[in-house]
Amino acid sequence: MNGSKTHDDTEVRLFAFHHAGGSSSLYRAWPRFLPPGWDLRALDAPGHGSLMGQPPLDDLGHLVGHFLEAVRPGLDVPYAFFGHSMGAIVAFELTRRLIEEGLEPPVWLGVSSCRAPSEPSGVQRHAAGDEELRSHIAELGGSSEHLLGDPVLWRIFGPLIRTDLRLVETWRSDATGPLDVPLSVFGGRHDEFAPPDRLTPWADRTTAYLGTRLFDGGHFHFSAGPEPLLADVVRDVRTALGPAASAPAGPGEAARTPRTPVRRD
Repeated sequence: MNGSKTHDDTEVRLFAFHHAGGSSSLYRAWPRFLPPGWDLRALDAPGHGSLMGQPPLDDLGHLVGHFLEAVRPGLDVPYAFFGHSMGAIVAFELTRRLIEEGLEPPVWLGVSSCRAPSEPSGVQRHAAGDEELRSHIAELGGSSEHLLGDPVLWRIFGPLIRTDLRLVETWRSDATGPLDVPLSVFGGRHDEFAPPDRLTPWADRTTAYLGTRLFDGGHFHFSAGPEPLLADVVRDVRTALGPAASAPAGPGEAARTPRTPVRRD
């Protein structure tokens, strides 16, 4: 899943962050639908996917710090963030952290199926009983029936899902102003947990709002196939990159000039 492209053949590096209880496998199919020169880096939170042996983090600040160290080596080319559900919170807060530390922010931020920071969380499903929580996860989609129905697997993954949901449902952003980063919003028309009206206020969190794109489906609106979503992602990232990205690079020509992390002192 992690790319190995060199500077000269990388148009953009796309970091992708997964949902609560999920892993980088959410993005397994994406590379074949992205243009040449796109380097997808789908990352796992501790306790998830490739990092399943590590203890999960129950503090959002620590989780953002983990991802800051994970992305830091990859900031030498134009890069973008995409986050789905919990991953959208991570992507937003990580962008803020990079700016606070004086580092070059992503050229673009995409948030999917996640309430805007100004929207209240509502119900606290992480505190529900096992049966109610399993029912909620089943309604969301994105988790196998085998996991939800197997008592042994649930004893392993149930606490992890609760930890993630608590981060999502208790998130209160202290951001005081919009980000100077182009931002796009994605969601499902029939998502009962992050419905379209709760996505709209994301527009106030950026100085360069590129729009909200809604797709048929629920919380995992791209589960039937990511092609429509990725077409919008590619277009918006290239819009954010500017005219230099509107045409593919010629043979032997770098798509963009490589950069090194820049501090804003």
